Amino acid sequence: MNNRSEVFRAVEKQLSTAGFRIADKDFDRPWGGFFVIDETQADLFIETYFPGYTKEELMIGEKLSPKFLVVAPNKRLSWQYHFRRAEIWRVVSGPIKVAISETDEETPGQFYEDGNIIVLSKGTRHRLIGAPENYGVVAEIWQHTDPEQPSDEDDIIRLQDDFGRSPL
Repeated sequence: MNNRSEVFRAVEKQLSTAGFRIADKDFDRPWGGFFVIDETQADLFIETYFPGYTKEELMIGEKLSPKFLVVAPNKRLSWQYHFRRAEIWRVVSGPIKVAISETDEETPGQFYEDGNIIVLSKGTRHRLIGAPENYGVVAEIWQHTDPEQPSDEDDIIRLQDDFGRSPL
């Protein structure tokens, strides 16, 4: 399935059928889009998409924020990192490619398949990249590391961006 609107409708239906309340969504990002899941459903999200993990294991601060990322074929999110969150990703529909580095120097990245887990510590540089042939879908949990100031979209430090968005 490579039609943008069909992909987003299918993901939205999958989430709704599984009982998730979608708190926010954006299908108009230049790289694809996302669904924000109601934070009160973090337990169900972990049980559904991160089997083998518990909320207690994933809790770094006092809050977890579940999301779904949908990345278009050959599109790249910014080369970025965060000061106030770590992230854990699970490939729901792949393959997808992820570049990871402890420094500002971007790596070529590697492909991940359905079910693969990617753990990103606070400060780890990373980039999600769509595969050439298909949309990729990633379940993501923001692990807020600063209880006084939970992470948000302003906590994206962009080192490079294909779409001209501000680096900081």
